[in-house]
Amino acid sequence: QVQLVESGGGLVQPGGSLRLSCAGPGNIVSFYTMGWYRQAPGKQRDVVATISNGNIPYYTPAVRGRFTISKDNAKNTVSLQMDNLKVEDTAIYYCSADGRFALRDFYWGQGTQVTVSS
Repeated sequence: QVQLVESGGGLVQPGGSLRLSCAGPGNIVSFYTMGWYRQAPGKQRDVVATISNGNIPYYTPAVRGRFTISKDNAKNTVSLQMDNLKVEDTAIYYCSADGRFALRDFYWGQGTQVTVSS
């Protein structure tokens, strides 16, 4: 089975930074649209950022200008640099791999907790 492994979550003060990383098997980062989703308690899981296999990024407006998604095809990893964190960014963050219409499969990581608090 495909396993996506996240790391880098933790507790940070408002205005601080965290960097999340996700490692996948094989060359999945080269062929799939990779992404980060988040889910706060009582709320739906929603997209934070994605990056296509052609290295085209997308950001939800709530994080645009503060978060940066990137990938390293050689290392088969995708990262999310989170700067100027806000309390409302607190959530479980999930790595994703989306095969889109060509591959027709989708994979989730188990999630990593990000808590922004004073």
